[in-house]
Amino acid sequence: MSEPSAPYHPSTLPGTRRSRTAPGLAVAALLLALVATGCTGTDHGERGATQAAPAPVGVTGPLCDVLPAGTDPGNPASLAGEPVDVALQWIPVLTRFEAALRASGLAPELRGMTGLTILAPTDDAFGGKFSEDTLDELFIERKDDLRALLKAHIVDGSHPLAELVAAGRVTTLDGTPVEVTASGTMARVAGQAGTLCADYRAVNARIHIIDKVLGKLPTDADGGEHRSH
Repeated sequence: MSEPSAPYHPSTLPGTRRSRTAPGLAVAALLLALVATGCTGTDHGERGATQAAPAPVGVTGPLCDVLPAGTDPGNPASLAGEPVDVALQWIPVLTRFEAALRASGLAPELRGMTGLTILAPTDDAFGGKFSEDTLDELFIERKDDLRALLKAHIVDGSHPLAELVAAGRVTTLDGTPVEVTASGTMARVAGQAGTLCADYRAVNARIHIIDKVLGKLPTDADGGEHRSH
């Protein structure tokens, strides 16, 4: 892979050079396998070619179409074998969330977990929640608040989106019970956040991209243009 795009960091946070690094829905995978087998029965050579193709790592959601795919650096299949903190670096709409994990010191801790699910807000979600000054404060001075905020987006165990919806409620690492309900083919989290691209896989982890920041911190976005960092 080539290097990922430059990470977000607040105006006073020193830049950090970035490096690169659980099973899919069983029912969906079975259905895909049956369809592939049933549709190629007219020619043995064609069937063999179909069976030889690697099984895709399926992500779903309206945002997935504009994220890396196929053989692009950061495509879902390439991230499946990476530690979750590294996989996050390759998803271009999660630069603030990924930078927050590093600034808070949580990033290396995630590698030691045996399984986790991350409900990751997009950069736009952070911009709609916090002013740039507040983000700078969280990254530099209020790291306990930042850690608590991030833990409100992490669930113990690696769960596909369908599993979260079936459960109906999960508890995040900050101890908050969060409802997960079906919303068309996607899900709604905590009654406010929609899922935009679900079921990225990383080592012992699932990543679901959401469009709102969760947690208890107040909203103070000023609506102004973001400063470049």
